[in-house]
Amino acid sequence: MRRAGGVRDERGAVTAELAAALPAVVVIAALAIGGVGAAARQVALQDAAGDASRAAARGDAPEPHAGDAAIEVAVTGELVCVTLQTTALGGVVPLAASSCADAGGR
Repeated sequence: MRRAGGVRDERGAVTAELAAALPAVVVIAALAIGGVGAAARQVALQDAAGDASRAAARGDAPEPHAGDAAIEVAVTGELVCVTLQTTALGGVVPLAASSCADAGGR
């Protein structure tokens, strides 16, 4: 549309560009927030695996440290290894953490 004097009328152009770009910005923000959440869950899972392996090495039950994660305990000689597996982002991203502890002090 042209105004008097031949100048183009740009009213509403920024609104249209924002409406076109906003869904992409929302998706990128959601992925970034989800990624931070998944990373935090991985760190917590690694801590829990360490706690569970030390508990198993002492002869205690490692399951209370696993939370809702699947747990696998493997004993090789005096080494007790625990692997925890779970998912993040609604089951989309699989997470796993392993830790070993020396059971020689039992």
